[in-house]
Amino acid sequence: MAKAFQDNELFPQLDKVQLETLCPYGEQVRFEIGEKVFEEGLPADAFYVLLEGEIRVVKHIGDGEQVLAVHEEGEFTGEVSLLSNGLNIASGTATKPSRLLKIPADKLLGIFAAHPEIGGTILAAMARRRPEAEALMRQREKMASLGVLAAGLAHELNNPAAAAQSASRQLQETFTKQKSVSLRLCERGISPKEHESMAAFMQAAKDRRADSEPLDPLVQSDREEELGEWLDSHDVAEAWNLAPTFVTAGITIEQLETVSEDVDDKALCDTLEWCEATLSINALLREIENSTDRIVGLVRAVKEYSFMDQAPLQEIDIHSGIENTLTILAYKFRKNNISVAKEFAPDMPSICAYGSELNQVWTNLLDNAVDALETQDGKRKVVIKTSHTFDGVSVEIRDNGPGIPDEIKTRIFEPFFTTKDVGKGTGLGLDIVYKTVVVRHGGDIKVYSDTSEGGTCFRVCLPIAPPKTEETAP
Repeated sequence: MAKAFQDNELFPQLDKVQLETLCPYGEQVRFEIGEKVFEEGLPADAFYVLLEGEIRVVKHIGDGEQVLAVHEEGEFTGEVSLLSNGLNIASGTATKPSRLLKIPADKLLGIFAAHPEIGGTILAAMARRRPEAEALMRQREKMASLGVLAAGLAHELNNPAAAAQSASRQLQETFTKQKSVSLRLCERGISPKEHESMAAFMQAAKDRRADSEPLDPLVQSDREEELGEWLDSHDVAEAWNLAPTFVTAGITIEQLETVSEDVDDKALCDTLEWCEATLSINALLREIENSTDRIVGLVRAVKEYSFMDQAPLQEIDIHSGIENTLTILAYKFRKNNISVAKEFAPDMPSICAYGSELNQVWTNLLDNAVDALETQDGKRKVVIKTSHTFDGVSVEIRDNGPGIPDEIKTRIFEPFFTTKDVGKGTGLGLDIVYKTVVVRHGGDIKVYSDTSEGGTCFRVCLPIAPPKTEETAP
């Protein structure tokens, strides 16, 4: 798989004369199958030339890994890490018994000066491999983000779908019960007065439901107990089953007393059972409606998030994009007990931009905020603030996490730079954010952070006017 993209420019082989020339600059080391030559996340302190054997270079992402290269005799590796951030961006493992020339990083400059022909070969490969690795990992980062969004969407869809499924099953049972009770009432016959009393009872329940707020669990329990005792005292069967429905519908003992006065004692049980079944059917239908509305809303949010079937560059509503992103990431905020406060400026203008790419910016920044708050004790909070600037719009995403240390603050937008554990990030999330905002849209992004008081704020500024050039998306 890795060999498919290994051409002579990316992976040139040094000839025997060049290898002999390099030998005095390093030491020969041997590795057996499965041994690590260098390990992702550890300091990159050497440049390696493969004298014999085979080295497989992979980057761990989540539970999987991305193969970056498979090096053979005469090829070299480790230079991209030296060029990047001083940490190995991937791991190299021997897949055959291997012998390598290990050249300390501080001797590379001497090689370039003393042997420009070798230096030229190495530098040319370095210049090509870095963007190649960035492009490969950027695509992997996007796929990883897609996986996060898909997982979030599946989680969000599961709850309303399960609720609708459960309600539909209960609906069938309740319809059967209502039909049975209706037949008994029809056989007995219903007087006009009884019919009016039942209609008034149901109308009162409907009116109360429209105005009432959900009860406190303790209040709900107490009222169910009171209604249950009343039903038992009037020989109403299954009082324990009827009471919760009546309390939820806002029915009081006074209303039950009114019905008992208007309805024959022998028919009271069937009458109240019919009322309870009808109220349950209405409640189940509302639950199905609410659940399907939620599903429709989620599908709409995903469609708007991705700008499906729409032109890439168009006028967009910043607030709408942020709201859709929050909808898709809602499960992550709930899971980590993070509250979100929105301070949206009124009358925000639309901007001409690549909507789906900006949504990826909000996704990456919000996802980073969640990661920063994972170790935060106490209240976890994210604040999203928007404002209208002189010639554009501004979006601030703040968290009350531990903050970013000063020594790495200037490096967070560098490709492959990450403070996350190995496998938890590619180091390209903020690089994608920077390129999308600055290069793609001609905007600006700044980070403000304070480790003493805690908290980090990313401020994104975007122009209202469309980007001047339509460069390739990062």
